[in-house]
Amino acid sequence: MNIDSIQNGVVLDHIQAGKSMEIYQYLHLDRLDCSVAIIKNVRSGRMGKKDIIKIDTPMNLDLDVLGYIDANITVNVIRDGVRVEKNHLKLPQKLINIIRCKNPRCITVAESQLDSIFLLSSSERHVYRCAYCDTEKKQGM
Repeated sequence: MNIDSIQNGVVLDHIQAGKSMEIYQYLHLDRLDCSVAIIKNVRSGRMGKKDIIKIDTPMNLDLDVLGYIDANITVNVIRDGVRVEKNHLKLPQKLINIIRCKNPRCITVAESQLDSIFLLSSSERHVYRCAYCDTEKKQGM
């Protein structure tokens, strides 16, 4: 298999094996007019298996979304064929309009114009709670 290196763009590395398509869909990478390579089940000494996404165009990514999906992702920014930035993600403390509350009695269900806000309540268990009704949601889409 031959996947070219990128000259200017972003490489998402250390994605939990099997999560790359979820990230592809959530970031709407299908709408880009550039090469996007998804490499699944790559052998990794640290993780066993991992996925990698290479995006052959510079772009701003919502790091909170990526951190929520998989806090172990490494975001590498490539310029002129050289990595110029490397970001290690973490669980975001606050999520705004990333996930929706499933509680039918939550104010966000009746008032759809309200921002959906979730706050990290337990980083060990990866649990978020709705800021309005305290409904619990575990990490992951």
